[in-house]
Amino acid sequence: MRLHDIFFYFASFFLIGVFLASFKINSAIALLLVFLISTIFLIYRLKWFAVLSFFILGGFFYCNSYGALQEQKINIPFSEKTSFSGIVVDYPQKGNAQKLTVALQEPYFGKIIITVKPYPSFDYGDLIKFEGIIKKPEPQNYADYLAKDNIFGTTSFPKTELLAENQASYLKSKLFKFKKNIILNFQKTLKPEKAAFLSGITLGERAEFSQKLKDKMAKSGTTHLVALSGQNITIIVIAISSFFGFFARRKSVFWLTLLIIIFFVLMTGAEASVVRAAVMGGIILLAKQIGRVHSIRNAIAAAAFIMILYNPKILRFDLGFQLSFMALLGIIYLSPAIRKFLKMKEEDGFLNWRENFLTTTSAQLAVLPLILINFDNFSLLSLPANILILEAIPLTMILGFILGIIGFIALPLAIIFSWFVNLFLIYELGIIDVFSKISIPIAEIGIIGAIIYYLLFLLFTIKYNNVQNNKNIQSNN
Repeated sequence: MRLHDIFFYFASFFLIGVFLASFKINSAIALLLVFLISTIFLIYRLKWFAVLSFFILGGFFYCNSYGALQEQKINIPFSEKTSFSGIVVDYPQKGNAQKLTVALQEPYFGKIIITVKPYPSFDYGDLIKFEGIIKKPEPQNYADYLAKDNIFGTTSFPKTELLAENQASYLKSKLFKFKKNIILNFQKTLKPEKAAFLSGITLGERAEFSQKLKDKMAKSGTTHLVALSGQNITIIVIAISSFFGFFARRKSVFWLTLLIIIFFVLMTGAEASVVRAAVMGGIILLAKQIGRVHSIRNAIAAAAFIMILYNPKILRFDLGFQLSFMALLGIIYLSPAIRKFLKMKEEDGFLNWRENFLTTTSAQLAVLPLILINFDNFSLLSLPANILILEAIPLTMILGFILGIIGFIALPLAIIFSWFVNLFLIYELGIIDVFSKISIPIAEIGIIGAIIYYLLFLLFTIKYNNVQNNKNIQSNN
């Protein structure tokens, strides 16, 4: 077995072990299961797989150890009225109320979510004194969802007193301030709904979304447009490479690109989807820099392995992580299979419609069970809605970033430039509005249905797609 294949199966078995541990399976059952899997591989003379299957135990015990270490570190006074102080350690979510992620200060330790009134307004890095009752999150699935971010308590509307400012990371503070000012530039030059939508597709910020807009996007199946993804990273890479490539060496452009990607990830809150895209982008950029052949399959496995190694809880409890990877797998493996099944031409077609159709359809089909299980809402008409919108989204994002920057230089010029951005936003929001009124919902699918669906997904991909052709892509020097 070749080295890159060994890595792929090692990472895959490790992830299986982490997934099993997330269900709190007994260690004895896990050991028995691994010995059974290994024995089956030996019967079929697959020695390498028999050996690598033991890395399931590695992932299993790593996940359990991570959880135990988390619980040992926390010291939170639950279910009693008390005074405590903490630092806001993430970008505040603001709207009708403020939702703050706070790291408790001595004598306590741990992170909690605190909901406070919209005023006074708090920012990242503020040291605040609170008086209230901290509760353990309920129900259990919500507790698990928060635990993936090392958050173990919640409290609502306690008494607050600002003690100090700028008590957290200087770099993140500046990046969050930069993000906030870009959003303000959108709000100064565009109407509220359009400014909110542009903030969503460029920076993943959804705090200013009205409930009406949220409902429209949910019904039309376009909510994913405001979830940061590889598209944001790709646009940044292309923009940096194109601009600096004229007067800087390739090595300098490479390091500058990596640095700006890291800054963008930190500025946007390091959501799972954008972290995945950044890790994969970094791997592919590095492969191109050193002139090596890279494997898309291994890049996906490496991105997942690195993220799970940092935080194993996201594998099961972070929907963004799951949607991001499943959509990517759909685009890479299902898209060419659909092309062969429908006997479509290789040309992209007018306005790139074939490529958009394949990308959108394969991504939507890949995440369909996840959406149905988690949201109980998926419209059959989301496919044409996304095909019509996605052609315009990349250009809208580029124009949005430019508008945000111009706003720092000259507001009157930004107002003029916003007229061009506004044309794209009118079109995109118009499509969302139309398809939200004619949505055709699909019934619930359930866990068993999802397993059957993905088995059919796998069989279809194997039958209509030569997977080997998609493993390796030669990078250009």
